[in-house]
Amino acid sequence: MNVFKMSPSIENIIVKYLTNSATANDIDKLVVWIEKPTNKKVFKEYVKTHYAIYYSMKEPNTQELLDKLFFTIRRKESFVYKLKSQSVYRYVAAVLVIGLMISAYFFRNSIHISNKNNETIIVNKSKSIKPGTDKAILTFDDGSQVALEKGTSYNAQNVNSNGEEIVYEKSKSESEEIKYNYLTVPRGGQFSIKLSDGTKVWLNSESELKYPVSFSSGKTREVELVYGEAFFDVSASTNHNGVKFIVKNKSQEVEVLGTEFNIKAYLGESNIYTTLVEGSVVVSSGNELKKLKPEQQLNLDLVNNSKIIKTVDVYNEIAWKDGVFSFENKSLKEMMIVLSRWYDVEVIFENEAIENEEFIGILRKNQEIQEILKSIENFGIIKNYKIYDKKIIIK
Repeated sequence: MNVFKMSPSIENIIVKYLTNSATANDIDKLVVWIEKPTNKKVFKEYVKTHYAIYYSMKEPNTQELLDKLFFTIRRKESFVYKLKSQSVYRYVAAVLVIGLMISAYFFRNSIHISNKNNETIIVNKSKSIKPGTDKAILTFDDGSQVALEKGTSYNAQNVNSNGEEIVYEKSKSESEEIKYNYLTVPRGGQFSIKLSDGTKVWLNSESELKYPVSFSSGKTREVELVYGEAFFDVSASTNHNGVKFIVKNKSQEVEVLGTEFNIKAYLGESNIYTTLVEGSVVVSSGNELKKLKPEQQLNLDLVNNSKIIKTVDVYNEIAWKDGVFSFENKSLKEMMIVLSRWYDVEVIFENEAIENEEFIGILRKNQEIQEILKSIENFGIIKNYKIYDKKIIIK
C-alpha cells in the first residue's frame, strides 16, 4: 500500500525519472512539485523506503547520498534504476537483483568472480555478452534485402533510415499497386518504423512486421505482426477520412481507430497478449469480439482457446520500448526468456527448482548480462552460473 501523499501522476514521473525515461515536460513538472518542502520530504522518504532501505542503509553516509540524489533532480541529471513500490513481496532479494541500484551512489559497478567453493565460471571472458542494439533486416516486395543497423543510414525513394528507425513517406501517386515490405528484427535487436500514414511501431527482439509501402486512400489500413512483440502508436482515423487500422496475426485481429497498444505474440509461445494503453480496440478471434479499455490486457490462450481480460500495470508491458525491462510477478524462467532474446543467448537451468522464483523490479537494457547474473548469485537466488560463449548455464 502506498503511504506517501503524492498523486499517481507524480509517482509515475518519479519512476520515469529514475529509469532515465522522463521527458523534458516530466522533469519540469517534477522540479515544480519538489520545490515545496513537504514534497521534498515525501520524495526523500519514498526513495529511502523503496530503494535505500534494502541496501544503502548499510552505508554510514545514507543521508548524504539522499541529499545528492535530490540535488541531481534540480540539475536534471539522470539515474539508472527504478524499483517499483512493493514492500510486501516474499522475494525481496529478487527485487534487489534488478531494481536495487538507483544511482551510482547505490551501485557497485565492479563485477567480481566468486572465490567461494561454488565458483562462477566465465569461459572466454574477453568475449563478454553485450546487450542488444538497433538492427533489422528490410525485405522488399521483390525479395531483396537491406541490413539496417545503428550507425548506418539508408535512403531510397519515399523511404529512409538513420540506423535506429525507418521512415516511409506518403506516396504522391494513389494509383500505385500496393507493395509490401517486411521489417525483421533478429534476436539481440530492436527497431522502430514510421509507416506512410504516420503510425509509429516499435519492434522488440525476434519480431517481424509486414506492411504496405503506402496505404491506399479510403481503404482499411492493414499490417501484420507476423510474430514477436510490437508497440503501436496508430495515426488516428480522423486524419484519414475515418479509415480504420487493423493489425493481424495468425490467431487474431486488432481493430483500432487511433490509439496506443502492445501486442506480444512470439513463436513457440501459447499465449498472445494485447494490452491497451489508451483509446479503444476491438480484438477478434474466431467468432468472438472483445473490446478493451485503457489498462486492460487480453490474454488469448491458443491451447485452450480461452480469452481472459484483466487490468494490468501498463508500464510493465511497454517499458521495453523505452530502454528497460519491467518484471512484476515474473518467474526467473520467464525473465530469462526475455533476456535470452535481447542478449541473443541460450539459457539452461540445471537447477529446475529455482525456475519459479518470482521477481519484481526493473532492469536497464544497456548493461551486460554478467552484471545481472552476478547480482542474482550474490543474493543467493542461484548458486552459480557458467557462460560458454552464447550459452548460460544456471546452477
